[in-house]
Amino acid sequence: MHKRRLTKPWEHYRGSLGGVWEVWRKDKLNNHYNVPWEEVTLPHCYNAEDCVDPDRLYYEGPGWYRTKLSLNNPYPGGRTLLHFEGAGQRSDVYVFTEKVGSHLGGYDEFTVDITEAAARGSYRELYGDHIPIAVMCDNTRDLETVPSDVSDFNLYGGLYRYVNLVYVPEVSLEYVHVETLSVTAEAAEIRVKARLYNPNGVKQPLLASVTIFAPEGKPLFRKEVSIEPGQGFQELARLSVPNPELWHTDAPKLYKCKVDLHHPQQGWTTGLEERFGLRFFEFVHKGPFKLNGERSLLRGTHRHEDHAGLAAAMTEELIRKEMALIKEMGVNFIRLGHYQQSRIVLELCDELGILVWEEIPWCRGGIGGERYRRQCRDMLTAMIEQHYNHPSVILWGLGNENDWEADFDSFDQEEIRAFMKELHELAHSLDDSRLTSIRRCEFCKDIIDVYSPSIWAGWYRGIYPEYESYTRAGFEETERFFHMEWGPIT
Repeated sequence: MHKRRLTKPWEHYRGSLGGVWEVWRKDKLNNHYNVPWEEVTLPHCYNAEDCVDPDRLYYEGPGWYRTKLSLNNPYPGGRTLLHFEGAGQRSDVYVFTEKVGSHLGGYDEFTVDITEAAARGSYRELYGDHIPIAVMCDNTRDLETVPSDVSDFNLYGGLYRYVNLVYVPEVSLEYVHVETLSVTAEAAEIRVKARLYNPNGVKQPLLASVTIFAPEGKPLFRKEVSIEPGQGFQELARLSVPNPELWHTDAPKLYKCKVDLHHPQQGWTTGLEERFGLRFFEFVHKGPFKLNGERSLLRGTHRHEDHAGLAAAMTEELIRKEMALIKEMGVNFIRLGHYQQSRIVLELCDELGILVWEEIPWCRGGIGGERYRRQCRDMLTAMIEQHYNHPSVILWGLGNENDWEADFDSFDQEEIRAFMKELHELAHSLDDSRLTSIRRCEFCKDIIDVYSPSIWAGWYRGIYPEYESYTRAGFEETERFFHMEWGPIT
């Protein structure tokens, strides 16, 4: 696999167009029509200033991006992909005027295959071998999407995470998951699984080699197997690691798994590397949290992907600086509220030793119809598949304040309970090594694994000295209690 960040050159127009042809029309007709495009560098958010300026309206609507690419795929018959690490909130992707993909959801990653559209060459009259790419992002209000507009954070628009140009062969590795079947201080049992990307339905068997490296870089295990391109995850290897170096918040030891895929006839090899950690944890029933068998006091904070003057368009350099500051202040836990966050954040949590609660943006508003629910299912599946290997993650959050009525003319607690149960079961079917969680929805607290009630003494109710009694009551009324939010004295 060959991968390159596409940070520039990009141009941006904030506003609606009559259609994608208006992105390129002036290049052909050379007339007076001239949309005011602005040169930008990705990541870019078109709400970077208006969302925090009391004298400006917060823009909710479409925004367009365009660039031109020179392609040079090294693989015979290979695929050319655009990999989006996050774009808000709905996105359409075009090669010239041909739509090649769409995505709903502002926070999970998605990939668009541009191979055939680039080869058709309808753009060559204007641009020769330069491939014109247009992306329309849209954060227009829509009650049938998550998160709800009554959530207390902005629903930003734009290409506010990195976009990558990726070359892969005709069959490639889409995901490699390292599943820890069991972990103790004495031994760890591991299974390596992979899912292939095979859009043309190639049937010929390929060779896959799996190599596991210890935290200090020493190879521990290697196996080569034949793999037939098919549907779903396939097991590549199982192994036992005696006396594992356990991942801990004070000593975040990271192993590495390298999987290479080889075509015996064509001679190409492509691969993926994934870091993983070996650790075990427990939220004791009516008791404390334990990491690797030892009681651990979780000291944490919350994080939104947001920064003054940039909104959600935080660069890797800025994210690294922020996460280092969070660790320096004594944090060993973070809640990534209220949506899937950048892969860079999760990688840093692994490296720094910060445990994670990560959640989907089913936040307030009630519950919508099938399109609404399908987005929740899709985003939960994407979050788990994309962040599966991070040892820092211990909780998959299914929602936040789902008892908050707002967006629909009916509010049915049993309907919310039924869907929460569906998401809980989906999460465990995708990853049974972690637990599910929600915050503040009393009528659903018996469904999920870990619950955080609403305790804001001195803020929403009561006075600050009552914090202990409120917390004690929450603990006694909850099977696995986690106090997740608190506020200042008023």
